[in-house]
Amino acid sequence: MKLAAEFPEASREQWRELVAGVLRKSGAIDEGFEGLPESKLVTRTYDGLEIQPLYTAEDAVEGTGFPGLPPFVRSARPEGSVTTGWDIRARYARRDAKATNTAILADLEGGVSSIWLRAGATGVPVADLGDALNEVYVDLAPVTLDAGEEYEAAANELFTLFAEREIPASAVTATLAADPIGLTARTGTAHPLAPAAQLAARVAQSHPKVRTIVADGLPFHEAGGSDAQELGATIAAGVAYLRALTEAGLDVDAAAGQLEFRLAATADQFLTIAKFRAARRLWARVTEVSGGKGAGMRQHAVTSPAMLTQRDPWVNMLRTTLACFGAGVGGADAITVLPFDAAIGQPDAFSARIARNTHAVLLEESKLAGVIDPAGGSWYVENLTEDLAQAAWREFTAIEAAGGIEAELASGALAGRLAETWEKRSKRIGTRRDPITGVSEFPNLTEKTVVRDAVEDLPGGGLPRYRYAEVFEALRDRADAHPSRPRVFLATLGPVAAHTGRASFAANLFQAGGIEAVNPGAPEDIVAEFRASGTTVACLCGSNTSYAEEADSVAKALKEAGATSVLLAGKPGDHPDVTGYLFTGCDALEVLTGTLNELGVQ
Repeated sequence: MKLAAEFPEASREQWRELVAGVLRKSGAIDEGFEGLPESKLVTRTYDGLEIQPLYTAEDAVEGTGFPGLPPFVRSARPEGSVTTGWDIRARYARRDAKATNTAILADLEGGVSSIWLRAGATGVPVADLGDALNEVYVDLAPVTLDAGEEYEAAANELFTLFAEREIPASAVTATLAADPIGLTARTGTAHPLAPAAQLAARVAQSHPKVRTIVADGLPFHEAGGSDAQELGATIAAGVAYLRALTEAGLDVDAAAGQLEFRLAATADQFLTIAKFRAARRLWARVTEVSGGKGAGMRQHAVTSPAMLTQRDPWVNMLRTTLACFGAGVGGADAITVLPFDAAIGQPDAFSARIARNTHAVLLEESKLAGVIDPAGGSWYVENLTEDLAQAAWREFTAIEAAGGIEAELASGALAGRLAETWEKRSKRIGTRRDPITGVSEFPNLTEKTVVRDAVEDLPGGGLPRYRYAEVFEALRDRADAHPSRPRVFLATLGPVAAHTGRASFAANLFQAGGIEAVNPGAPEDIVAEFRASGTTVACLCGSNTSYAEEADSVAKALKEAGATSVLLAGKPGDHPDVTGYLFTGCDALEVLTGTLNELGVQ
């Protein structure tokens, strides 16, 4: 079969000429531009990694190895997830043991394969674990605990349950998930590692298939951190646990076998793929230099809580599908898809079903686990994995040089770096360069409110928890609480074809702040329509030609008619009666806050 052989060979220079032609037409470069045209298409991550618009065989990366062998980039197991698929792990965070049990049984019947159960002060009381797991075959559906400070009591209760059900200790599979470093990050209060390490040493002797400790990257991710910062801090936590475990009497390989790593999966599918591949490489290097055989990392992926929205939560289904796809392709061992309403409250039966069916579609219908490391060999993915691994290693070594993860948390140095990244991310969110569909882009002011039972508050006092959409959602809440819907009048200039694009752009921006855009189309008398609109803020929308011909006179007339503010949808110009400009990359939060203030919305 002949495929590419029938086509003439294309060179990079030919591609470059075509790129330059398109960029000239768009105005991105001029005729005298002497640089490489593709430089205008390079994008950068929050770690400063440059993503090129084209990768070829010249960009091939060596040393990725084979599945199941160091450095484990391609998979921690030789067979990958081909025979079983990844572990479908659902989360439960209710205090009521009976309600939790009902949800667990429904999920297990619907395809969930393991249980992530919050216990203790913010979940099912430790004494009620047996009720929460009633009729659950815990030898077939492994339990991962999340008990905070009560991890040892919860572990003992779980082991008692196993004994009552006559499950041999050698057959028990579970994750106790002690995480004193994560607790320190969440609460700001130091928690010692020694008790968790001593528990792990005892468990390793009695229950060989049980993992005791989790190194959780979610606190760093939810604090606004970048992918490399999350990886670097999580690997540093793993190293701290490795030291504590070997001090408790375990050798390096046995200590590594006690650890599970939890990482966030986001809607950026390629960065997510690269993150899980890079994480395995990093941990293999750590265990190798620590004197071990080079261990494969046990990975638990959780769809990012930070990316979930309360407004238009149905879009979260798309985000979590992309995140699950990225984690699955990246080789995560277990994946938790948070329900689409997780940012609002406790999931209901429908959202829980959608969450587990996301796995089903990807595993059963798309056969995503049918190939080991399907992204492997992609010049783009291999380069992204390598660059991310190098950036994360720099973050990790910086933490180690400063005394380790505990010292970095105590000094606030890590929090400071995470805050710097969050500041950059916040700016991009506020200017809509990082758009949030359904919130900062394409909001729906008529959506029905989704109501759910409240989730128990998690401990705070340490690293902050952010959701990317919350700043825009706060403006929506403010607008919704006003006695009447705040409005802005769109003063459209010129023929419909000339103003439609900018009118749509302006309406979309205002709606992101809960402000209705009143657009009369092409009115014969703009001033009369403005007076009838019942608002005091107007926005001019038209072509550059119509702005040159009409903007000044119309803006002046609108102010004389009672407009307290006249904006213009377009780049800043010399218009004395225009008080602000809306354009791609403008500070949408500043515009919306100012408009709500102007309209008297408290």
